[in-house]
Amino acid sequence: MGVVDILLRARKAYERREWVAAYESLSGLAPAELDDAALEADDFARLATAAYLTGRDNDCIQALQRAFQLNVTAGDTPAAVRCSFWLALVLISNGETAVGGGWVARGQRLLADIPEDVVERGYLLIHEMMRHVMAAEFSSASQRAVEIVGYGHRYDDPDLIAMGLAAQGRISLYTGDVRQGLALFDEAMVGIAVGAVSPIFAGQVYCTMIEGCQEASDLGRAAEWTIALTNWCDAQPGLVPFTGQCAVHRGQIMRLHGAFDEAIEEFTRAIRRYVAAGTTSAAGFASAERGKVLHIRGDFDAAQSAYDAAIGYGYEPQPELALLWLARGRTSAAVAAMDRLLAEPRDPVHRSQLLPAAVEIMVAAENFDRAVELDAELSTLAAAFGCEALLAMADYAAGHVALVGDRPAEAIPELRRAARLWHTLDAPYEGARCAALIGRALRVLGDNDSAAGELDTARRTLTTLGARPACREIAALAPTPLPRGLSAREVEVLRLVAVGKTNHEIATALFLSEKTIARHLSNIFVKIEVTSRTAAAAFAYEHQLADQH
Repeated sequence: MGVVDILLRARKAYERREWVAAYESLSGLAPAELDDAALEADDFARLATAAYLTGRDNDCIQALQRAFQLNVTAGDTPAAVRCSFWLALVLISNGETAVGGGWVARGQRLLADIPEDVVERGYLLIHEMMRHVMAAEFSSASQRAVEIVGYGHRYDDPDLIAMGLAAQGRISLYTGDVRQGLALFDEAMVGIAVGAVSPIFAGQVYCTMIEGCQEASDLGRAAEWTIALTNWCDAQPGLVPFTGQCAVHRGQIMRLHGAFDEAIEEFTRAIRRYVAAGTTSAAGFASAERGKVLHIRGDFDAAQSAYDAAIGYGYEPQPELALLWLARGRTSAAVAAMDRLLAEPRDPVHRSQLLPAAVEIMVAAENFDRAVELDAELSTLAAAFGCEALLAMADYAAGHVALVGDRPAEAIPELRRAARLWHTLDAPYEGARCAALIGRALRVLGDNDSAAGELDTARRTLTTLGARPACREIAALAPTPLPRGLSAREVEVLRLVAVGKTNHEIATALFLSEKTIARHLSNIFVKIEVTSRTAAAAFAYEHQLADQH
């Protein structure tokens, strides 16, 4: 086959997004010396794209450099600037920040020789915008994003429109305007849905949008666009970039839907892909996500190993690690970690990711005042964001706080609302946890038959899912309900009262404050209808509570 035929075949493969075929054909026509090459500058640009999309970053860089030189020689300055943009993007993505910055500067110098405005100015603005984002200079970053969209509309460039809108959306999330951010994501995805956006930009916008939705707990949108990303990846044979992110996002959705084994497999595949590509920070995130599922399944040692691996990759797996410590009885360590995390400055979206775990940890530590405070903050953010999953987390936290605060009647509506939201999202694990708390609340209210029904429903779901720790929590509720709606903690306090311990001695024995003990005693006296410690002790002996260990 002649050179012309090979080149035509390569260009057709490129148009069909058959990246491996395009790369193999084009690379065969690209000898080391430019003078001997059968390729034009545009063909070298195509080779660079095919190389990048098949995971050959070094070949991509070499092809871009050759395209750049051919364009400079031909006096096509805008095309040379476009090459410098892509060189900077690939190099910076691979951690070669200084070299990539040099290509940005070279592109800017070339633009200075062009008196008229050109679309390439919009492309170089992307690098300027990203510098502002990395420095958390969101106002300046947002201004650049608006300018990028402006260039896209002015020159009818779908890539710039999609990238600029996606960036505006992500910045809106971080500045607290989540509803606006999500609307901008939807607008950015229009160009991708109709196939107008080029592959590299499309992949980046997909991942930016899905990651943003995950961060804001808009799991419905995240699931919808993860399916679209999966189909997009599958339609491009040999595609390497974005497939790791796609595996992570699929794993997150599988976890939400209770497919825990499949989720672990997806995260494991993503870790392998990231490690092979040298993107260790992303491997750390995937490892942390894997640890989260292992924790739910009760494989605490494996979860700890996954979190340790995440740390080794440079990613801090919090608050998931603090929740694992809590599950293993290391309550003080969990509280200390959470206090430190909450004290760090964070934007509203990243703050919202901490609060559900923070409430759970503070409730377990019986730091009820702090739990109430954090629950109120979570509810405020959930209402502002309007995302179903975060609203469900806030309702669950509110119900949990009300239950441990001896307000079971107030807890039930909150928990039922959370359960309905989780059902809408097809999240069986979270829904079963709601049912378990509803069962506890009903039991405290004396409605034991209804409580048994809720607990049985939760138990069956959690058993099917293989969520062993949550199953054990329900099994611990299986014995005959304690008299008069007393909680297990209140029985502990009452038992010590019965043997003559003072409030100070009880507080010391149970590692609680005297204020908390006094509150427990007040609730105990109301529930068992006594007014003195002596009568309370008599009640304990009468109901065989004082002899329990």
